[in-house]
This record gives sequence, structure tokens and C-alpha cells, in this order.
Amino acid sequence: MTARDTATLDFYAAEAQAYAGRSREAEHARIADFAAAIPPGARVLELGCGGGHDSVALLDRGLDLVVTDGSPELAEQASRRLGRPVEVLLFEHIDAVEAFDGVWANACLLHVPRTALPAILARIHRALKPGGLFYASFKAGTDEGRDRFGRYFNYPSPDWLRSAYGAAGWLSLVIVETTGGGYDGEPTPWLHVTAVKRP
Repeated sequence: MTARDTATLDFYAAEAQAYAGRSREAEHARIADFAAAIPPGARVLELGCGGGHDSVALLDRGLDLVVTDGSPELAEQASRRLGRPVEVLLFEHIDAVEAFDGVWANACLLHVPRTALPAILARIHRALKPGGLFYASFKAGTDEGRDRFGRYFNYPSPDWLRSAYGAAGWLSLVIVETTGGGYDGEPTPWLHVTAVKRP
């Protein structure tokens, strides 16, 4: 099964300017923790950069950042914000091998269909160097579904996510549950996952 959802990509194509231009704070505290846990100037792959809000904060930390998004329209918006090229990269096209000290995937893998997510997580694991750090966040739930904009979400539970990640390849896997919001303005339970690849 493909790792992309056409209706979700269509939404971001149509709403790219509004989505990227909205007022949104970067995940500063989590970015600070992420940057502190990897070497200075570490090479990091950012997936699903959206409007580039987190990208700015990651670059400000001095990281060697490869910025990507699966939507050409959002990649263009982020490129304008950053003043540098943003690569269009679908999750199923991640083919790097032990190339990155870290992977940052804030609020993007939540759009991967459940049946495809374990294979995408395996691709990310392969792209990390031994000991590499992987952060991702998901809207929590029990069953996959769509929001009022028609976007697909996998809405995992903590136990389901642990199973999808698979225990064997990770030295540690920590899931933190919080409550927040999103583009839809609805109160949302979130799962923040930090995993370290086995050395």
C-alpha cells in the first residue's frame, strides 16, 4: 500500500499558502532537547517541514539540516521562508542508508496509512546512523479516520505505535502524551515519540 493519501496531499496543495502563512510557534522546547542530544552541527533530515516554522528553529541551532516535504506546494512556501531550496520527498522515497545523526518528523507521519507506517518507520531507521535520534509526533486515537478538512490521520494509541516502530532496532523508545491543538483548531491528544537507533 502507498504511504501517501491523495486527498491529504490535495488539501495541502490547495491550502499551502494559508497553511504555511499561519501564526505557529515552532516546537522550541522539543527542538532544544533534540539538538542537545545529538552532536553539534549534526546532519539532520527534516520530514514534512510544512511552512518551515520548525526548520528555522532547527537551523538556528546550527544543525546541518536537509529540509523536505511531500507537498511541492508546501516545499515552495517553506523555501520562501527559509531562503533556500526545500526538497520534495515522499516518505516512501526515503532511501538514505546511515546518513543522518537525527530525523525530525513533527506532525507529518500522522498522515501515513496505518498499513504503510511500519515500512516507513523502517526506512527512517535505515537512514539513521547507529545511535541516531528520531523524533516524531502523532495525533492520538484508536482508529484511523479523517478530520473536517478531509485529511487522513492514523490516530494511533501508544501501544499501537510501539508495535509499529518494532522494538528490535531501537535502543530506547519513549512516548510522551500531551494535549494541544492543530490547524483545525480542535483540542487534540498528541503522542511525542523519541527513539534512538541501536549503535
